[in-house]
Amino acid sequence: MARIKSTGTLPELMLRKALWRAGLRFRLHPHLPGKPDLVFPGARVAVFVDGCFWHGCPQHGHLPKSNPGYWQPKLSRNLARDRRVNVELLELGWMPIRIWEHEIALDLPACVARVGEAVQLRATNL
Repeated sequence: MARIKSTGTLPELMLRKALWRAGLRFRLHPHLPGKPDLVFPGARVAVFVDGCFWHGCPQHGHLPKSNPGYWQPKLSRNLARDRRVNVELLELGWMPIRIWEHEIALDLPACVARVGEAVQLRATNL
């Protein structure tokens, strides 16, 4: 698993480029709980690009046939950590947004709109 990229994945890069083209300026990998992929500090919005396998996507996540005794607890811990991180960020006044990698592949403009709306809403309400 050391070879698995945690930053700079293709879905993350696609989203970053699209957000930048849309005029949304962000910061990368800040020191916040869960290490969000990008943040909008002024609006206090943290964005995570979640891989379908690693984060248990209900549509595309699946348990490997080999070594299920290892993978089931591993993926369950990932889901529990994601929930805990969301709570921690909310307690710190941040809005976590989680986007599945397949959402980026299927409808990138909708993902950009979702993030943009959250940033705009939070920026006007803070």
